[in-house]
Amino acid sequence: MEEFREIPFFKQAKIQAQFLVPLIRGFQDEVGEEQTNRIVGKVMDDYWRKFGQDYGVSHEGNPVEKMVGLLSFFSAGDAHEFEMVKLTSDALEMNVTRCPYAEFYKELGASQLGFLLVCHLDFAVAEGLSPKLELVRTQTIMEGASHCDFRYRLQENRTRSD
Repeated sequence: MEEFREIPFFKQAKIQAQFLVPLIRGFQDEVGEEQTNRIVGKVMDDYWRKFGQDYGVSHEGNPVEKMVGLLSFFSAGDAHEFEMVKLTSDALEMNVTRCPYAEFYKELGASQLGFLLVCHLDFAVAEGLSPKLELVRTQTIMEGASHCDFRYRLQENRTRSD
């Protein structure tokens, strides 16, 4: 698994898309788009929540500091251009202004699948890092917006049941 993390995530996403996009489209044709997307979303959520948990256990710092550390994994190889809006011990707010993931999936004619396979994971990773880490994101480039607005906030009073 460690070798997997040595490959920039953007490169991984491009390799995976070669077989995942046709596979998912095939299932959408046979089973239906809604059911396929629900199943893929659940599988992706479970995988990325566990990724967040594992990262959280193996790295020092509070959940916001850990999320800052993950930026280098998801943005390696110039995968994002972003502007930092706010960075404190309890908040990470940034706008992604350029997203090669969105550009790549748009070229494939698969922006909806790009959202499902790439953008969707942000919430599961945050949840896995800590139940006290809240992510609010109202728009993404993948969905056609001018930028992605990430707002991570540490909620000291939140628990897993909240």
